[in-house]
Amino acid sequence: MSAHFLAVDLGASSGRVVLGRWDGERFELEELHRFPNEPVQVLGHVHWNVLGMWEQIQLGLRRYRQQHGRDPSGIGVDTWGVDYALLDSAGRLLGPPYHYRDVRTEGIEERAFAAVPRERIYARTGIQFMAINTLVQLTAMVAGDDPQLRHAGTLLMMPDLFHYWLTGRRLAEYTIASTSQLLDASSRDWATELIEVLGIPAAIFPEVVMPGTRIGPVLPEVAAEVGFSGEVPVLATGSHDTANAVAAVPGLDAESIYLSSGTWSLMGVETAEPVLSARALELNVTNEGGVEGTIRLLKNVAGLWLLQESRRQWQREGHDYSWDELLALAAEAAPFRSLIDPDAPEFLGHGDMPATVRAYCRRSGQPEPADVGAVVRCCLDSLALRYRWVKGALEELVERSLTVVRVVGGGSQNRLLNQLTADACACPVVAGPVEATALGNVLMQALASGHLSSLAEGRAAVAASVELERFEPRPDPALRAAYQRFETLLG
Repeated sequence: MSAHFLAVDLGASSGRVVLGRWDGERFELEELHRFPNEPVQVLGHVHWNVLGMWEQIQLGLRRYRQQHGRDPSGIGVDTWGVDYALLDSAGRLLGPPYHYRDVRTEGIEERAFAAVPRERIYARTGIQFMAINTLVQLTAMVAGDDPQLRHAGTLLMMPDLFHYWLTGRRLAEYTIASTSQLLDASSRDWATELIEVLGIPAAIFPEVVMPGTRIGPVLPEVAAEVGFSGEVPVLATGSHDTANAVAAVPGLDAESIYLSSGTWSLMGVETAEPVLSARALELNVTNEGGVEGTIRLLKNVAGLWLLQESRRQWQREGHDYSWDELLALAAEAAPFRSLIDPDAPEFLGHGDMPATVRAYCRRSGQPEPADVGAVVRCCLDSLALRYRWVKGALEELVERSLTVVRVVGGGSQNRLLNQLTADACACPVVAGPVEATALGNVLMQALASGHLSSLAEGRAAVAASVELERFEPRPDPALRAAYQRFETLLG
């Protein structure tokens, strides 16, 4: 039975509304509307323009109805993780949500650890320690006696905010809630005791629902605004974009590593239960919620943010390089000449990324990348070597060999990085689909509405719907020495 599903896919730099057609065997995607999602700086702080996003989402829904003349079978929303909105007791937005790169979290992690030891936080949540986590952001609000937090009636993670504006229901979808570092990894509900010890009001956290839940119909006033004529269900997908992307990884099995490659690189494996050992804490891996009851045991790596921010700097300087031009210059540059730790704190923020890369190399006693190609090659070599480190960490934790890396997302188009990853990890890399997040969103809607019987059936349908590219590892005698240098940088 055929169906039309609308995927609202909001990333940290752009958003879009995508039509997913299901013909009973394959998926076909059509991008209906794309829009920039740029943060807004106000009085020294960085915020998300959620009202602008909401306007653009409605425009995309309206465009679907105008072009296709029928109501969709469902709508699903996914976004990046960790960020949230605060509503008052009447459900009104208290202010523009903060961006995870805002400076207010600087130095706040130590305050949280003073209240609750790292080991205790990890044993409950299983989430990687990062200064951007919701736990840290809320601790910053507690430390600053933020009036928004004092007057908050409900906290909604970003996709849950749009679920609420679509349906009027205030809920927390499991996969996005897990990114907060405030969800109990074992019970899969809010870690209330931890929340209260940190001084965060526990009453603001809504009911947790699982992927596949029917949240409710689109509100009549929203339906009238976008032109829907009947009752259109809003369905909880893997509302964290990475959860949707992993849902759409073809061939994902016990021997596979997934790598969702975009602004961030999310590299991990699917498990049935969280891994909360002392060694997992030491390696700082994360146990995020997945679809169909799974755990995504993974490591967050800086990803293509390094190149995106570098490209913006070169544009500011008057050089508008295309991605193909940047990769061609990198392919001509000397390999492994200079390396960085992609996850070093100085690479997290906005600014002159090429200058930051050069400064890092200078401080670490390495040659400074002298030109554009050298900077890009430094970043790509370093990402590939970081992936090798993560592969080793995952193999240690799950106690088995992982023999293939399956890359999805926008970064799967980066053929040079795919090949470098295959070389560094000494295993094949299978690239695709590019549109994994939107496909996973649509797949989960099809599963929730009974058009698919299982996740495995959905992944097989994705494999039948896209073309995949395979990269075989090449022997490189320089890799061993380069990796030893890289491990030294990691300390």
